[in-house]
Amino acid sequence: MPALVLLGAQWGDEGKGKATDLLGGSVDYVVRYQGGNNAGHTVVVGDQKYALHLLPSGILSPGCTPVIGNGVVVDPSVLLSELSGLNERGVDTSKLLISGNAHIITPYNVTVDKVTERFLGKRKIGTTGRGIGPTYADKINRVGIRVQDLYDESILTQKVEAALDAKNQILTKLYNRRAIAAGQVVEELLGYAEQIRPYVADTVLVLNQALDDDKVVLFEGGQGTLLDIDHGTYPFVTSSNPTAGGACTGAGVGPTKISRVIGILKAYTTRVGAGPFPTELFDKDGEALREIGGERGVTTGRDRRCGWFDAVIARYATRVNGLTDFFLTKLDVLTGWEQIPVCVAYEIDGKRVEELPYSQTDFHHAKPVYEMLPGWSEDITGAKTFSDLPKNAQAYVKALEEMSGAPISAIGVGPGRDETIEINSFL
Repeated sequence: MPALVLLGAQWGDEGKGKATDLLGGSVDYVVRYQGGNNAGHTVVVGDQKYALHLLPSGILSPGCTPVIGNGVVVDPSVLLSELSGLNERGVDTSKLLISGNAHIITPYNVTVDKVTERFLGKRKIGTTGRGIGPTYADKINRVGIRVQDLYDESILTQKVEAALDAKNQILTKLYNRRAIAAGQVVEELLGYAEQIRPYVADTVLVLNQALDDDKVVLFEGGQGTLLDIDHGTYPFVTSSNPTAGGACTGAGVGPTKISRVIGILKAYTTRVGAGPFPTELFDKDGEALREIGGERGVTTGRDRRCGWFDAVIARYATRVNGLTDFFLTKLDVLTGWEQIPVCVAYEIDGKRVEELPYSQTDFHHAKPVYEMLPGWSEDITGAKTFSDLPKNAQAYVKALEEMSGAPISAIGVGPGRDETIEINSFL
């Protein structure tokens, strides 16, 4: 049962799309198991650049079946727009499968998200405003709308009316907004039903049968480990579980069927949105990382906060995910620095701490303890093997591997599909 989980080992934006795309030609199914269109993946194929927000990266690999699992929240308008854009570019999207149990992002979820974040002011979380959090909240509160509800108008109407009973009270009395008419929401959602119907399936059954038939299934997480609702830098997190355990609940596959868990690490660190970030840079080095690395959010368009590599969070990601391998991305961005700082520990209240503190207060006050590693000036984008890298680049990779607690099995040396050094096969 060759089931692999591929996830972000930092705060997201590590390059999961490229890693998934590279494996796509060797796997039979690629499954998104959480998140929504608040997660963006950029994939470069030849001279073509694709920005994916909701669809699994495997949709770009011929012969691979892309799946949106039950743990994902789906905005139908975004889904159809993304499918249309790919179809116009000649990408075959007909194999896509969507779980009938996935929850729908409704227009009122988007409205609540935006007005709530605005109301928080200085305490805002940094949400993308796309309705992700409120949709997950509805799911937990058992007033959510699922994909399968689009095919029973009576049930859909009852659920929308029930959800809006409370939400309209909040919108009108707390936020001074107009009430939302249930009928208009129902009409809009029903308008998507037939367009989506060809993709809807019992994906839990499909995936488990595929694994029983020795098919290769890759589970693709959105965001990153430090944005996990349970294991991230709460409350500055997403509303789902990007960690490895989320693949089981978000796709309906038991943990005994997972054979490998691959963490994607950027050779430095970035973050979008609010929250603590010990190695964040506010100087010319931070700006250089942002410009050279093209560090702007695929989905939000916001500049990413940039900092040096943090081995403490890498070790934490190894622990909470049970990582078997790392894929190190964007090593080429670091070319040109004489010395490269790496955070090996934190200083908190005058004490050295080598593991991620569980206390939010402690983490907020953590100061990075750096070890300086020699840099390199040679262009590495043409490297095909590990030995092709400059000696200092090899030493940097080995040091990160030792500090992070799992072997680095592949290295990204450029944005292209073929600009990757594979040290150990993931399959």
